[in-house]
Amino acid sequence: MKSRISIIVISLGTLLAVNSCDTLNEAAGLIVTDPGNQKTQLTNAEVISGLKEALSVGIKNAVDISSVTDGFNKNNLIRLPFPEDAQKVKEKALQWKLDGQVEKFETTLNRAAEEASKEALPIFKNAILNMSVQDGFSILNGGQGAATRFLKNNTTNQLVEAFSPKVKDAISKVKLTELWNPIISKYNMAMKLKGGETINPDLNAYVTEKAINGLFKLVEIEENKIRQDPVARVSDILVKVFGSVSN
Repeated sequence: MKSRISIIVISLGTLLAVNSCDTLNEAAGLIVTDPGNQKTQLTNAEVISGLKEALSVGIKNAVDISSVTDGFNKNNLIRLPFPEDAQKVKEKALQWKLDGQVEKFETTLNRAAEEASKEALPIFKNAILNMSVQDGFSILNGGQGAATRFLKNNTTNQLVEAFSPKVKDAISKVKLTELWNPIISKYNMAMKLKGGETINPDLNAYVTEKAINGLFKLVEIEENKIRQDPVARVSDILVKVFGSVSN
């Protein structure tokens, strides 16, 4: 009888020991994690979603920064200078003591960009949502500004087409051409008398290009914040995706 009891006790002990080991192993599996494996837990679809979310956050912040008074004009990163194609016009205007008009023109040039930027958010967001991305991981791991560069390379043409009418309206609203015409007319009249080359750059194209490039610069800054600073990851998908490359 004793031997039968002993066998039962030993069997129960063995069972408990095995179960305990299994429980400990399961617990260890839950507790011990490898942050490096977090990348492999992401799907390409999740990464693409995270990248588009980062760009959407970036463009919203960029528009908030740039579309206020002096958002372009007092920001040396994105301020629009006198048109490069018309530097000779500026030089002559300064020689003719038109400093005040030149300064006012440059300020108003930036006012046009600020005004147009108020309409930029839905245009940029639409471009982001419709952006075709095959390999999200290559962009995610591409380093600072990689998502913004991808957006710029793949959507600039459609952005220019959509943004240009907004710029045209903004130029009209701030009366930019009223400041430009006296300067350029005087310059061109002088060039005709001297047999020189007249200049009349397309202000609409100039402001459109510079405003879009300025917004991209600000978006890149915002993207890099999300890459570097966990506090800037304002949604679960941003935490999951960008947390995977910062661990």
